Amino acid sequence: MGPGGARRVRQIVGLCHFGLGHWTGAETLLHWPAYRILRTDHAQMRPFTAAVVQTASIAFDPAATVEKMSDYTVRAALRGASLVVFPEAFVGGYPKGLDFGVKVGMRTPAGREQFRLYYDGAIDVPGPFVARMGEIAASNGVHLVTGVIERDAGTLYCTVMFFAPDGRLLGKHRKLMPTAAERLIWGFGDGSTMPVFDTPMGKLGAVICWENYMPMLRMAMYAKGIQIYCAPTADDRDTWLSTMRHVALEGRCFVLSACQFTRRSDYPVDYPIEGVASPDAIMMRGGSCIIGPLGQVLAERAYDVDTILTAVLDPGDIARGKFDFDVAGHYARPDVFRLSVNEAVQTAVQTNAPTTLRG
Repeated sequence: MGPGGARRVRQIVGLCHFGLGHWTGAETLLHWPAYRILRTDHAQMRPFTAAVVQTASIAFDPAATVEKMSDYTVRAALRGASLVVFPEAFVGGYPKGLDFGVKVGMRTPAGREQFRLYYDGAIDVPGPFVARMGEIAASNGVHLVTGVIERDAGTLYCTVMFFAPDGRLLGKHRKLMPTAAERLIWGFGDGSTMPVFDTPMGKLGAVICWENYMPMLRMAMYAKGIQIYCAPTADDRDTWLSTMRHVALEGRCFVLSACQFTRRSDYPVDYPIEGVASPDAIMMRGGSCIIGPLGQVLAERAYDVDTILTAVLDPGDIARGKFDFDVAGHYARPDVFRLSVNEAVQTAVQTNAPTTLRG
């Protein structure tokens, strides 16, 4: 019998009459009226430290930004973090305040050039910057979650990347619905990139910025059993905290939200944004946070400062929260409400021929 089989045998005590018999081993038991069941390995997960990084990317310079990521990941790991979360669009940059020369029915040559610069600052997945981020995760032994601007042919996507402590790229999530003017520059993700990864810390996934206001997307993630809910964002408003607390309470999960803290000086000198002249002017004020499964704030929001927030997450708090509310389980009513989710890859063209031929 292999180790997996032995583990399953250890986890099964078998039928016994409620109230009779004693377990003399060292294992902790859960009691149920007709069964005595050993805790599973999943229930024995230990508390761990998670970190949320609040700093500015180096706009449109992925090489410099990835090295800055390395520096902040080292700092977080030295504080004991085994999970490090970076903000939305961290690698590639969030073009706060740019309009790319667009008015209804009009585009300008200057706006097209701005998009070209933004496009050139995005990254290919896979690609050399992805490989470097994997090295950063591996050298620090952490799970790394970060927002990037992904370039795929002629389209950019706001994407979150997930790396394992051995440097493997676990997968990605493309933002399903860019908000407002973001739709000028980012494509729409499809249902094929809504992963939840089973990790030693718990089930890990991400929902980006205002995707968190999409109840059906949240429900799809809850149904996947998400426990560590990463929410990279560009929303630095006071109201964001109430959203994150609601998500944590609703999903009975840990929520880690990372937002950039940026000044005008973090963008190029010729960055064409009106009314912001001072290099010290704050463009995005942060407001990152870490929330527990009962809505408790585990790491207070920090504004107008470059910082790393950390908190110790106890996976047992998830079960304590699910006791009286499991939105996709015992509190669901599938006889009344049911959600259908399409997770198939959506392509504009389906063909049985190679996309390119050798010349």
